[in-house]
Amino acid sequence: MTETTLPSTEAELAQLREDNRKLRKINAALIDRVERSSDMAGNAFSMFETAITLEAMVRERTTELEDALGRLATANADLAQAHASAEAAQLRLRDAIDSINEGFVLFDAEDRLVLFNDAYLGFWPEIADQLHEGMSFEDVARLAAAHHRPPGSVVAPDRWVSDRLARHSVADGGHVQALADDRWVQINELRTSEGGIVGIYTDITEVKAEDARNRALELAERNLVLQSTLDNLSEGVCLFDAQGRVAAWNEALQHVLDLPDDWAQEGASHGALLGWCRDRLGMADGGCLDWRGDQPGAARHALVAAGDRHFEVRSTALERGGQVIGFTDVTDMLRAQAGLQETAETLERRVAERTAELRAEVAERREIEAQLRDAKTAAEKANLSKTSFLAAASHDLLQPLNAARLFVAALGDRRLALPTRALVNQTSTALDSVEDLLEALLEISRLDAGAIQPEIGDFRLDTLLGTLRVEFAPVARASGLMLDMANEPLWVRSDIRLVRRILQNFLSNALRYTQQGSVRVDCLVGEQAIRVSVTDSGPGIAADKQALVFEEFRRLDTRTSGKGLGLAIVKRASDMLGHRVTLESAPGRGSTFAIELPLGEPVADLDNGSETIGRDRTMRGLDVLVIDNERAIQTGMRTLLGGWGCTVRTAGGFAEATGLFAPGEAPDIILIDYHLNDGETGEIALDRLRGHFAMPVSAVMISADRGKELKARLDAHGIPLLNKPVKPAQLRALLRTMLK
Repeated sequence: MTETTLPSTEAELAQLREDNRKLRKINAALIDRVERSSDMAGNAFSMFETAITLEAMVRERTTELEDALGRLATANADLAQAHASAEAAQLRLRDAIDSINEGFVLFDAEDRLVLFNDAYLGFWPEIADQLHEGMSFEDVARLAAAHHRPPGSVVAPDRWVSDRLARHSVADGGHVQALADDRWVQINELRTSEGGIVGIYTDITEVKAEDARNRALELAERNLVLQSTLDNLSEGVCLFDAQGRVAAWNEALQHVLDLPDDWAQEGASHGALLGWCRDRLGMADGGCLDWRGDQPGAARHALVAAGDRHFEVRSTALERGGQVIGFTDVTDMLRAQAGLQETAETLERRVAERTAELRAEVAERREIEAQLRDAKTAAEKANLSKTSFLAAASHDLLQPLNAARLFVAALGDRRLALPTRALVNQTSTALDSVEDLLEALLEISRLDAGAIQPEIGDFRLDTLLGTLRVEFAPVARASGLMLDMANEPLWVRSDIRLVRRILQNFLSNALRYTQQGSVRVDCLVGEQAIRVSVTDSGPGIAADKQALVFEEFRRLDTRTSGKGLGLAIVKRASDMLGHRVTLESAPGRGSTFAIELPLGEPVADLDNGSETIGRDRTMRGLDVLVIDNERAIQTGMRTLLGGWGCTVRTAGGFAEATGLFAPGEAPDIILIDYHLNDGETGEIALDRLRGHFAMPVSAVMISADRGKELKARLDAHGIPLLNKPVKPAQLRALLRTMLK
């Protein structure tokens, strides 16, 4: 039974006793009343009646009294059992508290001592016999301070008591307390639910001792590390304690200051070191080495001289009054700095001299650059002049050649005697040679001048090879050679005009230098490019001469009629396109010229929109208007076209052409030169003629200008372009195509 149950039982027992006392008092009063009534009335019946009533009442009260006494007996038994249980519990609690090693103490809500064990008394042996239940904590604390049990109470007992009471009132954890017998106790105080305070006192003397030993060991290890660190420093270091005695030093200090071996014997101090530095070494430290009692961490630094030597001195005050001084011999460093300073000054002088030289060189280079810019400007102007000259020269040179070609073609269409026809054929061959030479020269000049710029696009390689087959098949048959060309549908990406020219030169050379056998064109498809090769069964080229064939006017076989310009054009065109050209050959085994073309993407074939006459008929009776400012060209065209059965009218320009036709009449086709008189061009004249005839008239532009701009403009308007000198077969094929 708990302590709370015991007070409740005692209260109930006291209430039963009070009820019993009241019942006895009532019973006595009733009996007394009966007795007094009998004496006063003297009536027997009344007395009998009263007696019966009183008996009933007495019986009832007696029964109640017996019940109350029964309950009282039960309560007394419960109370006795509760007392026994409480005593047993208290005894067990006492035994449990006494069995623990820590000191245990319990104070009630009024801070009165309630319970404690022997371990608790062991912490206060001097006052153990004076401690008893009911003492206040303040009395206990003052009693401990009076016997100087805690060392803190020796100097100021009242302060110690005040501090202890304040910590006790908080009771929120533990703290450590030193005792007079060198023991340490850890006190943990916590407040109970009823407002009291329970305290646990633990002896931690061994723990503190172990901690002290660990600290001493750690300090010793730190001292070893410090000494090792000092010994590995190149700087001389000396450490003094608060009394100025040498506490630590390193061997570098002895070496730097030339100290004797026994200098750090007993008696070594800051004053001794100061005397050695100033008196023996003559060190003018300027007070840097003085013992000034600076604030912890305060540092002094000075660069001092000692005879012919120099030292860097650093002095720092320590936390507990000591001082550490470091010495660094900087004599060699200062000498090196002086040398470096001298070297730097020498270098500065040399740099200044070199700078002056460079400025002169820069000025000279700027003058040269200005001259080069002037030369470049002059070259560009010369190049422009060259381009203009080439354009004019191509027109002026090709005009008479074009007329000669027309006249020779007209003669070839007539019936001539065999000797005369032979002369005409020889003339035609000579004109072909001159034409090829002029075209090659002009093309090389245009490539060098940059007048030809690539027009990159996707096109079908097999279509291009088909046109080359048509062009070179008659040449191969005439030479008795077999021409085999690939015809797989392949797409490449490049400039079709330049690629055509490169392959034309490959085929032309192969057919020219091959006496018998065959010429084969193959296409090998790779991952990113197609290798187009032209292989012949000709004499072959030696390895040491293969690089020479790409030079101008270089012919290895002088028996042929070539001019040595075709492969030079190939070299320039392939370099412009960035395509790799290779040559594989050996004497007696033929040659293989190849070019690598990038793979292209298929595109839809577009109709060029060329105008046609719109009726199917032969060239006989075809009404042709020829416009050219050269009378010889007009005559040659009239002769050539007239031999083909055409009706030919010639004019020098727009005004003359309009006078050749009656109102409502118009030619079937117009052959017009690009360069006319008085700045008039074929484009302008053609536009005016179409407006004059009030109907679309098919036309062919003839020009010595091979520029891409002119061709692009004409293609945009669907006008075919023939380059001078006009080849009759080419003109005839074009006219037949336009008549379909």
